[in-house]
Formats: sequence, structure tokens, C-alpha cells
Amino acid sequence: MSEQFNQDRIKRIYQMLFEMATGNMTFRIHDNSNDELKNNAEALNKIAEELQKINAESGYITACYQYHNLIQLTFVLDNNLVLLSFNNEVPLTLKYNPDTIVNTDFGKLIAQQSKDIWNGILDELNKNSNYNTTLQLIFITGDNHLMPSFCTISRLLYSDEIIVSSVSTLLEDMCSINDRLSSSKIRRQKEVTSIQNLHDYILSHLDEPLPTLHYLAQMFAIEEHILKNGFRTLFKTSVYNFYQEERLKRAHLMIRQTSVSLKEIAYLNGFKGYLNFYKAFKKRFGYKPSDISRPEEDL
Repeated sequence: MSEQFNQDRIKRIYQMLFEMATGNMTFRIHDNSNDELKNNAEALNKIAEELQKINAESGYITACYQYHNLIQLTFVLDNNLVLLSFNNEVPLTLKYNPDTIVNTDFGKLIAQQSKDIWNGILDELNKNSNYNTTLQLIFITGDNHLMPSFCTISRLLYSDEIIVSSVSTLLEDMCSINDRLSSSKIRRQKEVTSIQNLHDYILSHLDEPLPTLHYLAQMFAIEEHILKNGFRTLFKTSVYNFYQEERLKRAHLMIRQTSVSLKEIAYLNGFKGYLNFYKAFKKRFGYKPSDISRPEEDL
């Protein structure tokens, strides 16, 4: 069995773990091999099936957790690594009172698992004023949780100040979705199930063009206007905007966390060509795909 074939199988497992982390339990791995990788794939399939069943029996909308946002965290440090300033997202995401972390040692926000990495960065910063790097650091939050995040660390030009910048994701509270369901005009369980199935279908087919609403309504046996309006009621966005947003956010994460080529990432997220992907990406995030710092090897 070729090494490339096994690497593709491992990447498939990583993709399923990524989907499960956001709550998408519809993803499955089909593997006809007979080894430990197949056993792992089958175990993940079984876990996803069981969680999907639990969700269905709970009586709640089992929609995947939505990315609340791609949160940009920015820290400004002085030459002694004292935290001088930070953007508004830092205390909100890391669960700290701003007054308790400003003018303190930035190292206090770094978990023990990343201390050696952080100390190595400090050595490099002292040796080279032009040093910059992108790697994963694990932050410790104010409520004692660990939050890994890829960070870009560099000095500002014409200054001794150091910038640490990272992008993290938060998940939306699912209670709000079920609250919207209880107050909506969508009462029939069949309608709710159809809208739920459309949601899951989109997440499982982000690498494909989105069919028309008319075709989707036929596919899920529901009237087109109920599908259209019901989706907006439950998920606060249109069907197409949801599809576009999810594939762009998935592409953003793939760019930041893998070394897969940008053209291939565009293809893997359902774009017919790189130019279309480039325009949509820049419009959504305000910067080009190539502006994102990337790891040297796949994670």
C-alpha cells in the first residue's frame, strides 16, 4: 500500500475530526482496507452515528455549531515582553478582565505546554531584530481552559515593540437556534426535518456547486418558499449565503493550517476557478488568500 494512499486516508480522518468538532455528524469515511487506519475510521463513523441519533432524539434542531467568527487576537508587547495593549477581542475570547492582564508579563497567558516554544521565540527575538515566525501557541484562559491558536510573532518596523497576532474561532450557542424555532411559524416536524437535512447536506457538499432552491425543495420534499423562509428563520441567513460563508471559512482554516496549494483549496471548496475564489475570499475577509501566514508542513 503506497505511502501517498495512506496519507490521503489520514487526511480524510483529519477532515472528519474537523467536521465533528463543529458538530457536523453527517460526514462518513468509506474505507475498504484492512488495517489500523480502517479501524480508526470505523470508530469515528460509529461515534458520529451515535451522536447523530442522540441529537435526533433530543427534540432539538441538530444543526452544526456555527463559527461565531474568525476572531483576530492582537497583542502589543514591549521589549521586556510586557503586555502593553490588545484589541477588544482578547479579553472576550480569553475570558480575562482587561485590567488584570494589561502591563503584565505576556508569558502568564501562555500554557505550560507552550513555555519551551515561547522561550525559544524570546531567544530568537533577542538575537535578530527582524525575526518573525508563525507557529502554534497554547493560551490559558481566565477560566483555566486551554486554547491553541496559530500566532504570527514579529517586531514592528522602527520600533522595539512586538506584535503577536492570531486567528481563532468561536462557536455560536445552539440555544438561540432552538429559541428561534419555538417562536417561528414552522410547526410541522416534517418541515423542520427537511430544513435540517438541507443544512446538513450543504455542510457535506461544500466542495460542490449549490443546486437551485427549486431543485433543493424537490430533493427534500418541501415547498420552495417554506424551505427558503424556514432556513432564514432558523439560521438567520439565506441558503446561498450560508453555503458561501461556510466554504469560505473552511477555506480560510485550510489555508492557515495546511500547506495545500491555494488553487487546490479553491477546488476543494467548490469554486470552479481560482479567480472566483480569490474575489469571494477578498470580499469576505478584506485581504488576499496569499496574505495568510502558513505552516511549512501539513498538520
